[in-house]
Amino acid sequence: MKISGSVALVTGAGRGIGRQFARLLLEQGASKVYAAVRDPESVDIPGVETLRLDITDPASIRAAAAVAGDVDLLINNAGITTSTSLVTGDLDKIRLEMDTHFYGTLGMIRAFAPVLAANGGGAIVNVLSALSWFSVDGAGAYSTAKAAEWSLTNGVRLELAQQNTLVTGVHLGAADTRMMADYDGPKIDPADVVRATLDGVEKAELEVVVDEWSATVKASLAHDPREFYGPSLSN
Repeated sequence: MKISGSVALVTGAGRGIGRQFARLLLEQGASKVYAAVRDPESVDIPGVETLRLDITDPASIRAAAAVAGDVDLLINNAGITTSTSLVTGDLDKIRLEMDTHFYGTLGMIRAFAPVLAANGGGAIVNVLSALSWFSVDGAGAYSTAKAAEWSLTNGVRLELAQQNTLVTGVHLGAADTRMMADYDGPKIDPADVVRATLDGVEKAELEVVVDEWSATVKASLAHDPREFYGPSLSN
């Protein structure tokens, strides 16, 4: 599909990667961009149409789909990280990660699949992570939820192929966003993530691996896990 002339909805559009999606979609000629956030007053992007949305609330998702019936590009970007471990961490926080990344994304896809079909098929973008493919101690909940979202992406891609809907998964390492403010290491510009993604959508790519780090992690899946995790495994 073409970005120019599209009608897009971006979840989590108030800041970070989502904000760059909304801004650059307009810059690349989208005819309308719904900036979907919990607090519409937080959006400061000229030209977007704000939409109140909480993807962990099924009623909120249904209301958004009823309003945005002209969408042909759905960007599932909204996310959260609670820095929660799986074995000893707070189960409510673990559930929140799953409710956001897995059930929230699935809820958006289920609600907007008929909308996309009615508008010619269009495309869905799921913003995933290199952490879909590995874990770090202290962030097991996030990695698990992102792995589930990756599997979800693969599943709905097959199911929606019959209605001509492209489903693209986006993997990246650390981006320079508020979510990653405490990360001490190289970070990619969120705008570069968006440019790579939109280019991938126009090329009908099923997967966009944004940076070298993500490509390295993906390649490691073919090898013994000890080669990747090394000293992190004591036994």
